[in-house]
Amino acid sequence: MIEVEHLSKVYGSTPAIQDITFSVEKGEILGFLGPNGAGKTTTMRILTGYLPATSGTAKIAGFDVHENSMEVRQRIGYLPETPPLYPDMTVEGFLTFVARIKGVAAGDRSQRVESAMKRCNILEKRKVLIRKLSKGFRQRVGIAQAIVHDPPAIVLDEPTVGLDPRQIIEVRNLIKSLAGEHTIILSTHILPEVSMTCNKVAIINRGRVVATNTPEQLMTALAGESGYELEVEGRFDQARLLQIPGVKAVDALVDETLPENRSKLRLTLEAGHDPGREIAAMIVGSGLGLYELRRTRVSLEDVFLELTTEEKTINLAEADQAYERAQAAQREPSEPAEADNSTSQRSDPDPTAINPSPADADPEGDAR
Repeated sequence: MIEVEHLSKVYGSTPAIQDITFSVEKGEILGFLGPNGAGKTTTMRILTGYLPATSGTAKIAGFDVHENSMEVRQRIGYLPETPPLYPDMTVEGFLTFVARIKGVAAGDRSQRVESAMKRCNILEKRKVLIRKLSKGFRQRVGIAQAIVHDPPAIVLDEPTVGLDPRQIIEVRNLIKSLAGEHTIILSTHILPEVSMTCNKVAIINRGRVVATNTPEQLMTALAGESGYELEVEGRFDQARLLQIPGVKAVDALVDETLPENRSKLRLTLEAGHDPGREIAAMIVGSGLGLYELRRTRVSLEDVFLELTTEEKTINLAEADQAYERAQAAQREPSEPAEADNSTSQRSDPDPTAINPSPADADPEGDAR
């Protein structure tokens, strides 16, 4: 549905985005995730026909954004970060106006406007002037204007910025309700919006896409950095743990709160391996007490920080292979270990919004 290949935008000698490539299939929600200044808005403006690219191509529903601009605009709905609203119009009047300029036939406008207001839950505000609406309702009107002509593709640029927690949840649920019938790109720097809304992620950093895949596969690609933390009685020979298949490294942890007869270790695992049962069996089989064994897992926040604080990319083929190995390992039946009753599982913390320092912004101020 949306295909972007080798897209670049250069202002003078300053590149805003470089060699951007990704695709979004019908019904998917792609989270276009990156720090401020990474080039998100520049990319969105090119996709929606507001800004020409220096090189590369972008297609919406098979139509080239540059060569078939009018065809593309009929097939895409766009919500910029600041919704393009007329404050002295009523909600219904504004949406009727938008439907007309977007080419909705006169006989269909009333039904389209009614449908958009219903989907965005603003029917009770239809006769209210937009300037009297709260920010949350104005954002809903902005989404309604993006879908009033029933486009197959929707681009939303930072749709939850400035909203309170309840408004964020409402807008998030609205976006998810649009999936399936529409293909959606959600551009944001807020991690929870991606992890809770999107089924695919493209991470952009310094004008380049450094990873594109499902959140699960991106996290699996960094699974070599996940592992276990364990607390044992006495001192255990770390070299023995390295003999377990899938254990990449063992490090002793300093914890001054532990009793003198206990020690704590961190085990780093190779991608696609989960030898928790073998670890527990080895400790207990050595006659030592196992007080705690907990899994430390890579989160989307870990992936984001890893890829936006270093010049690093994720190999997609390796990500797919690691994900398949992890899934296969979960399907393999195994006998319960004797020490399972002593283990505890740690839940991942909810990712929080990341606000990195702005990268080099483009001279016109639209590379975010």
